[in-house]
Amino acid sequence: MGEVRIKVRLVNAVDEALARRGQLPPERVRIYETEALVDTGAVRCALPPFVADQLGLARVARYMAQYADGRLEEVDLTEGFVLEVLGRRTTEEALVLGDEVLIGQTALEKLDLVVDCQRRALVPNPAHPDQPVSKVKFALGRHKGLLLQTADSSAVANCSL
Repeated sequence: MGEVRIKVRLVNAVDEALARRGQLPPERVRIYETEALVDTGAVRCALPPFVADQLGLARVARYMAQYADGRLEEVDLTEGFVLEVLGRRTTEEALVLGDEVLIGQTALEKLDLVVDCQRRALVPNPAHPDQPVSKVKFALGRHKGLLLQTADSSAVANCSL
């Protein structure tokens, strides 16, 4: 397939919220723009340490990362940041590792973007070209519980209210 790269804009979500509330001047919101590698084999996004630092992202947890060669490494997980791609935006956390910004599968699904292998490009889902659509399927269960089910019925969880 070859590499797929896309221009992204990363925004410190806390800064953005403070600016929206008038508690931080908009010009002080920390933003980082770059070309990111799209990796459909990665679950999460990843940011190099220098990008996480430039954005002022706190490290909130430690996670085990498994690399393509099978190696395991404990790495930091950032607090939330805003990821903007192709005019769509979502809030993400990222593993802190590597030397380039990596966009993983969960972000692609939340943004409703797919990889066009022939063009080696990231594109809006052809079924929803104008805006992202999130798949949500649920039904009210007995005893005021909520029955959650994936769109393909592969996983079900019963959550009491």
